[in-house]
Amino acid sequence: MEALRGAAVVVTGAGGGIGAALARAFAAEGARVAVNDLDADAAREVAREIGAAVVAGDASDVVPAAREALGGGIDVFCANAGVGTGGGPEADEAAWELAWDVNVMAHVRAARALLPQWLERGSGRFVSTVSAAGLLTMIGAAPYSVTKHGALAFAEWLSLTYRHRGIRVHAVCPQGVRTAMLEASGTAGDLVLAPNAIEPEDVARAVLAGIAEERFLILPHPEVANHYEARAAQPERWLRGMNKLQRRYEELRDTEAPRDADTEAPRGAEAAAKEGA
Repeated sequence: MEALRGAAVVVTGAGGGIGAALARAFAAEGARVAVNDLDADAAREVAREIGAAVVAGDASDVVPAAREALGGGIDVFCANAGVGTGGGPEADEAAWELAWDVNVMAHVRAARALLPQWLERGSGRFVSTVSAAGLLTMIGAAPYSVTKHGALAFAEWLSLTYRHRGIRVHAVCPQGVRTAMLEASGTAGDLVLAPNAIEPEDVARAVLAGIAEERFLILPHPEVANHYEARAAQPERWLRGMNKLQRRYEELRDTEAPRDADTEAPRGAEAAAKEGA
């Protein structure tokens, strides 16, 4: 893609999974890439593989260091880092706060740092790894579902507010992707996500295609569009169907051998923070 040749691209949560696939895909298009991850060793490994810069640390404040690493400017920012916090209202405050901080506020903070320069020059591209959970929901994972809805809402707001000023925004909404986050998702992931799971490289290809076509909503699983349409057009029917799935999940969970409670829903600040899904 000629538009990406020489472009300065930042990918957060790029030490593995979707983020690493995005970093590789942008580098293959000739972009200058900065790899960000909480896991500095993982970030360095990916960066070494593709000849990229390394900006390790928290995705929430990566913009200044990434600018410096890339020579002063950022053309594309991929807000990919995310956590798959599970549970419901009973999840503790720390779990909810972590989900909000990583899945939503990290995007807000990045946009706050990027927009002044982008608006001044009249161009910039913000790629938000949301999840199909942001369009639909995910059983067994209220913090994840709620904050992914928030990430989608913020991406929509950015797009409608700044598109006439040259800012392009993309919301990437895959379902199951074969990453550490899926492996940690327990029974819920096995039931909902694993059967149609795709590879991180499939998501990266979908992102490049969405950028080329200037599409806001990027759906690596095309069937998500039908589910999203059904949710909007027939909410009662959709909720009944999801409740049926919830009951099936409870049956499977209750009949399986006991597991560590942490594996029963998407989770994992340490592993999942570098995935984005």
